[in-house]
Amino acid sequence: MTTATLNSLSKASSAYLRSAMHQPIHWREWGEEAFATARRENKPILLDIGAVWCHWCHVMDRESYDSPEIAEIINERFVAVKVDRDERPDIDSRYQVAISSISGQGGWPLTAFLTPDGKPFYGGTYFPPDDHYGRPSFKRVLLSIANAYHEKNADVMEQAKMVEVALSHAESFAGKSGEFSPAVVDAIVKSALKMFDPQNGGFGSAPKFPHPAALDLLIDQHERSGDENLRNVFVATLEKMARGGVYDQLAGGFHRYSVDERWIVPHFEKMCYDNSELLKNYVHAYQATGSEFFATTARDIIRWMDEWLSNREHGGFYASQDADYSMDDDGDYFTWTLQETQSVLTEQEAHVASLHYDINQIGEMHHNPAKNVLYVRAPLEEIAKRLNLPREEVQSLLQSAKDKMYAARLQRPTPYVDKTVYAGWNTLCVSAYLEAAKVLGLEAAEHFALRSLDRILAEGWHGENGLLHVLTYSDANAERRDIPGVLDDYAFTVVACLDAYEATADLTYFNFAKRIADSMVERFFDPVSGGFFDIGKISSEEKTLGVLGTRRKPFQDSPTPAGNSVAAIALLRLHAYTNDPGLRDKAEQTIELIAGLADQYGLFAATYGIAAVHLSHSHTQIVIVGSGERAEMLYKAAVRRFSATKAVLKLGANKAVPQSLPPALAETIPQLPEVKEAKTVAVVCSGFACLPPIYDPDELERSLQQLSLTSR
Repeated sequence: MTTATLNSLSKASSAYLRSAMHQPIHWREWGEEAFATARRENKPILLDIGAVWCHWCHVMDRESYDSPEIAEIINERFVAVKVDRDERPDIDSRYQVAISSISGQGGWPLTAFLTPDGKPFYGGTYFPPDDHYGRPSFKRVLLSIANAYHEKNADVMEQAKMVEVALSHAESFAGKSGEFSPAVVDAIVKSALKMFDPQNGGFGSAPKFPHPAALDLLIDQHERSGDENLRNVFVATLEKMARGGVYDQLAGGFHRYSVDERWIVPHFEKMCYDNSELLKNYVHAYQATGSEFFATTARDIIRWMDEWLSNREHGGFYASQDADYSMDDDGDYFTWTLQETQSVLTEQEAHVASLHYDINQIGEMHHNPAKNVLYVRAPLEEIAKRLNLPREEVQSLLQSAKDKMYAARLQRPTPYVDKTVYAGWNTLCVSAYLEAAKVLGLEAAEHFALRSLDRILAEGWHGENGLLHVLTYSDANAERRDIPGVLDDYAFTVVACLDAYEATADLTYFNFAKRIADSMVERFFDPVSGGFFDIGKISSEEKTLGVLGTRRKPFQDSPTPAGNSVAAIALLRLHAYTNDPGLRDKAEQTIELIAGLADQYGLFAATYGIAAVHLSHSHTQIVIVGSGERAEMLYKAAVRRFSATKAVLKLGANKAVPQSLPPALAETIPQLPEVKEAKTVAVVCSGFACLPPIYDPDELERSLQQLSLTSR
């Protein structure tokens, strides 16, 4: 295709927008030029919001946006604007709320129809090319909307006004604040338990999403209470997921969600943030249960992220891997026919793999019934018994089969990896890697996490201008855009800096956490009502575009952890190191903002529940001072069990001095006689008071257990 036949998206930076540069539609990027054209020509705006990893976005591209007939209607009657939801979460989040208020639908592709000033008046998600799935054809929708805009303009404007009002009230939380009560944690847990699927694990029915924040909250509450019911919920869920097709049985890592309630057939895209949060779940479940299965799954997630979503040269995590390798594909890269399996394996390997992964002549994929999604149908013990072979031999055959199948899969056309480096998603991954490294002793994971964080801080953080949302784009030739960081970027980065400080005892990371938190408060905090807005102060020009002027304070996990909840956690963790009452006050104001309705969000307020745990329980810091074997044993004892409010630090004797410690620790640790005498000890501090130093790892575990019991 020549440059002359490309539309204006050829100059875009985002991979999703650039993927549409060949389409016959006169797409424009979000900006003043598009809105000015719509006003000048008095045309409605067609807004498409999607992502490069989105299967149904590709389907709609193929069926409609590649069609010359559809393109002619759009070019003649609309101003077409395309937005990448990963690049511009601020735009996506507002139009999701708006279109949901109209149609009850949300998700991607988001197809919205706007007045020339960007106010939505109609929309939905995927529209088929013909009347289908109970939905009108896209052509019919386009013609109807274009006619209505000109022939019933007053009605259209009235509808747009109603949507604008609904949007302004959606996340204002006026009158919703209240006195905080720790009982909100129980209410959120209860809501999750009500939705638990005891047969298949997970919450709710199809389609089924992982809800990692809810799982972490359940693990924390189990560790505090010993409630076996909570243990059963997270154990069943994490086991079923890791044995299901939603987990990539060959390469490791999780797909985005399951289309069925049994976790078998996934939507095949793989996101860095899903895998980062699930990595934490499996690490924490290992801490809570000691199950090696959970530790193995955690290591396997890292194996996949290392191989596919990591910039090994410079540091940094890539955004996602697409579900499909072409417009006509539906997970073919990840799925197997029986013949494909048999062609790369010995007869015995194929027999074991087919039994283990339920590979048959008829599989699970509708577009190609011969294609099988790999999931664990039969355990090794059952196969060994059936084939009358030792378990060890079956295990060896299965491992050989997995290795050969993965090698064969690598020869297939590969779904696109979006190598864009987003600040917030990266720092989620940094925190997850550091957590896994701490608990599982993975030095390489810690090293890569710190390199990645160092890159974010060097390239993405500039004191005066703040944090960038995007560091680099997938296409090396794409123009760099300095898109300002949103609340999520700041909150996730503060938490990652604190995690890095706890991993290294390097005060530089603590100082970065403090500076970025200060900037977060300055840019996003609402000093009148409390809570954080999702975007900072924006220019008057930007404010006039569409609904960007609508103020939002996100508290729902969607699916990344909610910005306000993580911001509150970040401030409370900083307070534990500084004893600065202003930090705690702002966190408390944030949590109180929706105290009156948090329990109504249920599962989707799980990160809020974790923030509530931080607010209602004293923080615990275990500081290991010294070096050598005893220090290592004390450190392992300190990190063995999970608690959301526990921090573990390892200090060499030379670091246990005031100038190398945050304020709260500087006032306590160096004053201890044992520390002054350079003895190897563990010091447990809670609520800004420290217990007598402990020398014995077993005694340390008992002390932490006792502290956990008294903090219920």
